[in-house]
Formats: sequence, C-alpha cells, structure tokens
Amino acid sequence: MILRDTRALGKLGESLPSVHITVVLSMSADGKIADSDRTPARFSSPQDLAHLETEIAKVDAVLFGAGTLRAYGSCLPVRQPTLIARRQAHQQPDQPIQIVCSRSGQIDANLRFFQQSVPRWLLTTEQAAEPWQLRDGFERILYLPPDPPDWAMVMLQLSELGIERLALLGGGALVAGFVQQDLVDELYLTICPILIGGQAAPTPVDGCGLSASLAPRLQLLGVRTIENEVFLHYRRCHPKED
Repeated sequence: MILRDTRALGKLGESLPSVHITVVLSMSADGKIADSDRTPARFSSPQDLAHLETEIAKVDAVLFGAGTLRAYGSCLPVRQPTLIARRQAHQQPDQPIQIVCSRSGQIDANLRFFQQSVPRWLLTTEQAAEPWQLRDGFERILYLPPDPPDWAMVMLQLSELGIERLALLGGGALVAGFVQQDLVDELYLTICPILIGGQAAPTPVDGCGLSASLAPRLQLLGVRTIENEVFLHYRRCHPKED
C-alpha cells in the first residue's frame, strides 16, 4: 500500500529538524564525482564501497537524486552480516529506507532498484506522484515543497516519520541544496586516484556555489589512506566553533 504524506511541512517558529545529515561521496583527485557526460562513476575501489556500506548501515534512511539512480540502476543495500546484526542489535530494520528525490517523478519502473529487497520512498511533487499511485514501486510518497525546496521543512517531516539519521549520497545538485541551507552535519569524502577534468563534470557540491564568507566551515575528524585512496571525515563547525 502506498502511503501519501500531504501534511504541511512545518510552520514558522517550529523547532528545527533533529535529523542528523551525513554526506557520503567519492570524487576524483581533481574534485569530480562523474565525467562531463555524467556516466556512472565507477572509479572507486572495493574498499570504498565497503566504507560506503558501513556508513549506510548506520542510518535510518538514504536520500539520493533520481539522476544518481538512473546512472547506477540500483542502490547499495546493507549486505555484510555483521552490519545487519549491528542494526538488529539497535532495534533497526535490516535495511535503511531508500528515498529517491525526483521533481519530475520520471523513473524507469524496470530498473533493478525496484527488484531489490529494500524499503523505497519517493520524494516528488504532487503532480509527478500521480503515475506512481497505481504502481507498487514505492511504499510511501512524500511531497516536495515549491522550488527551491525548503530542505529544513522536508527534514522536519522525515523526523516526524521516525528518521533520526540520514545519509545523503548525491548528486551534486541535491547536496548543494543542503549545503546552501547549512543542514549538513558530517561529510565523508573519498579521494580516488584519477583525474577527470572538464567544466561540465559535476562536483560534490554543484549549483551556483557560495561566497567564501558564507561557506560552511568544516573540522577534520579523521584521515585514512588505503592503497591509493584517501578517506576524509569532516564535521560541520557550529557558528560558535568557527
């Protein structure tokens, strides 16, 4: 059964959402997450995929754009028995919710994603949601607010639905919306040993960008090197810590 959430996404003056948002991305050494044709970025290693799975296993839900889904055709489920056991020990379901964000709602129902054993939600406009009302692809449909979305209000709705920790996996335009609204709490960034280049190639944070005076400041929490990849872990500094 598809559940539709048509409630207002919060009111002015309500408390801020309590969802903890972690961005997890891999990029080339020159800061690209795909080439200029936006073909699937398959330059990361098995170690990076294991790292991604570990971070996914920590959250209640994963959010990614429809472009990312179209590029890969599937999501990364939690597969390692130890990670599943850890989720069960914390009274979490075996798999986090996979939330696809698509303003158009135009997603190929034949993608392998729809055969995977994961809970699937769709975040889209009310009009774009209509074709999915008669399909079984998504268990819940949430409505996006007007463009540009107020992501704080979206996170408030997710918080009301029991989501406390969210992994944001791209693409760059979606991540940019959260960065511009200063909603990112943590960032895991893997630097891969490849040069892609090109002005049209997407970066971890796309969009119009921010001035240096408004750019969120980060605190480096950890650095690991495995073979030729560098794994970085940052935390967003709060204003009093800047």
